[in-house]
Amino acid sequence: MPQFPGTIKSKLPKVGTTIFTTMTALANEDNAINLSQGFPDFEVNDKLKSLVTQYINTNNNQYAPMAGVAKLRESIAEKIEKLYSTNYNPDTEITITAGGTMALYSAISAIVNDGDEVVIFTPAYDSYTPAVQLNGGIPIYIPLKAADFSIPWDMVKKFINHRTRLIILNNPHNPTGATLSEDDVKQLQHILQGTEIMVLSDEVYEHLVFDGKQHESICRYPALAERSFVVFSFGKTYNATGWKVGYCVAPEILMKEFRKVHQYQTFSVNTPMQLALADYMEENSAYLQLAAFYEEKRNFFLRQLSGSKFDIKPAKGTYFQLLGYQNISEEKDTDLAIRLIKEFGVAAIPVSVFYHKPFDSKYLRFCFAKENNTLTQAAERLLKFAS
Repeated sequence: MPQFPGTIKSKLPKVGTTIFTTMTALANEDNAINLSQGFPDFEVNDKLKSLVTQYINTNNNQYAPMAGVAKLRESIAEKIEKLYSTNYNPDTEITITAGGTMALYSAISAIVNDGDEVVIFTPAYDSYTPAVQLNGGIPIYIPLKAADFSIPWDMVKKFINHRTRLIILNNPHNPTGATLSEDDVKQLQHILQGTEIMVLSDEVYEHLVFDGKQHESICRYPALAERSFVVFSFGKTYNATGWKVGYCVAPEILMKEFRKVHQYQTFSVNTPMQLALADYMEENSAYLQLAAFYEEKRNFFLRQLSGSKFDIKPAKGTYFQLLGYQNISEEKDTDLAIRLIKEFGVAAIPVSVFYHKPFDSKYLRFCFAKENNTLTQAAERLLKFAS
């Protein structure tokens, strides 16, 4: 192919291929166990798959409404009311998106303008900063506390000002597995009182909160919900990350702006999967039992690593577990992640890549959304490194 003869001024000059793509490619090259990218290695429920097939075979294959299939939006409204005691209008306040990441981008695009400051807590999921920068916003990075990855609210108070447009939350938190407490949410509520600052709450792991704790959704708190976009994911909930179906809820005034962007990004999301998900949501046990399922996965994985030199603090949520290796090696986490693939056959994500500037805290992130035999094999290989 002939090369483009002109010059291109990149809008994201510092952005390359995502770490998830890079580590998965390396894992595939070396036939390593892939605990890096966050996807299950077990199948989607058979009933849910059959529902998709049913709707495909009954000719539900044309465009869905721009906001999403009505029945699915109604089911989401019912679910949120039951779980979080908050009412969202399915016609004006709920939109189905092509995955959670797209919903995040649509929300940021809808409200962030040139020069607006956006608070991002680091380490942070890697899509936040590029979306802010593409829309002319200025990321304001606040590091989470080193000991437990909690939010330093005193620092937040110092950083917000009249230019602050948006605060991005991620609860449960990727990559650390930390969760917000009721006190955290109340502190945020107090800080934002009397301001016009909005919130984007990434809650794609809402059902993966462990040890008997409750998910503190922003939806639970009216004074925050009225100024917030809240993003969820069917892929995470139903082990179908490749389907790329998510949704966003927000008060009507915010959702109007969200949909202006959404309609020109993807217009609508695939119809048969929306219809299938609407039916499947009637079986609420599928998501109500998810925390117990993944808590046992976490516990199983950590039991396999007992006796190792890893620094282990059990994840409070998500399906990611951090393992600290400061008692084992002085290597950079990026170097060690590659060596683990090459020499031990296990792929992980170095946590330093989730910071805006390299910060090596000697942690690697491992995905435990895997079959037990996969976790056992991975742990056996990791023990060879960490014993």
